[in-house]
Amino acid sequence: MMPFPENPRPHVVFGPDTVEQIGSLARSLNTHRALLVTDPHIYEAGHAPRAIRSLEQAGLAVTVFDRVRENPTTEDVDACLDVALKANADVIVGIGGGSSMDTAKGCNFILTNGGRMADYWGVDKATQSMLPFIAVPTTGGTGSECQSFALIADPMTHQKMACGDKKAAASIAILDPTLTTTQPRHVTANTGVDALTHAVETAVTLKRNDLSLRYAREAFKLIAANLARVLDEPNDIAARGQMLLAAAYAGTAIEHSMLGAAHAAANPLTAQFHVVHGQAVGLMLPSVVRYNAEDAEARAMYEALAAHAGLEPTVEALLTCIESLLDAAKMPRVLEDVNVPRDAIGALAADAASQWTAQFNPRPIDADGFVGLYEATFSSQSPTA
Repeated sequence: MMPFPENPRPHVVFGPDTVEQIGSLARSLNTHRALLVTDPHIYEAGHAPRAIRSLEQAGLAVTVFDRVRENPTTEDVDACLDVALKANADVIVGIGGGSSMDTAKGCNFILTNGGRMADYWGVDKATQSMLPFIAVPTTGGTGSECQSFALIADPMTHQKMACGDKKAAASIAILDPTLTTTQPRHVTANTGVDALTHAVETAVTLKRNDLSLRYAREAFKLIAANLARVLDEPNDIAARGQMLLAAAYAGTAIEHSMLGAAHAAANPLTAQFHVVHGQAVGLMLPSVVRYNAEDAEARAMYEALAAHAGLEPTVEALLTCIESLLDAAKMPRVLEDVNVPRDAIGALAADAASQWTAQFNPRPIDADGFVGLYEATFSSQSPTA
């Protein structure tokens, strides 16, 4: 395992059954009352109760909020906040996928700093310290456990607000691959493709640096070797562990480099047509790579990414690998497959151009450029971007 940068955090604990250590880890933070944030499926699968037992055995009082929904909005944060206020919690535990992490972080913002989520849209808007946060991912996807951003949507506009602050980052991240084996195949596929997109995008963004490049390339290498494996052999704990590490590496890369046009183009598909996030980024990624590869510097970064994974150092080899992984995950490959009408492309492109991550794409892109990406992805007969 590559060492994780702990400046400022998180401290990463990795390995099978490490969730059993959560009680002693929470006590190491000198905490006594935990708010555990999760979704009903993770609770029913028995993962949340394992964490609760460990916390209680360590002497912590535990209050549970188990009503996390996918793509959380400010309404979800408010519901979690109500429970947090009654619990008088001094530590927050998020166990689940990215939605649980985002809800927990969003609650932490409001609980400790007041106001509303829109007040923290952007970077470093919080003025007060926050409660310690322990992140326990049950999917190998978002890498939220290694990021200081909470993505919370406005329930009316569906606009995702990226609220980032170093104080919101997890103090401790527990990567336990035994927690990922109960995922349905489609969840493994969607979250794995999300991690794949994170790795590829962070390798080329304008904000990339030596640290983010190192983590992006290692994440891609692990995903290229293990994504198809966990889809074929879901009980392969070793491969599950490698995907968890890959997601955390990619999350670390995001923290230092941000994302690009694939996420900017994907968010409107989710907001306007309810396309699952993993499918949306997977749909757009090949066209974005082809678009960016017209830039010589981005092409060189893609070639280096391919070489690090043991592929021929060409964009074409990288695309072949990406598309084989999308096929293994049985992702839809064209917009027609997710019922997006062609006459929606103009509105989608305008929305994509306004997304925050678009500014970090290595090749400049505006609304006309996004029209080209959507057209290239529209049907199997579309010209490639």
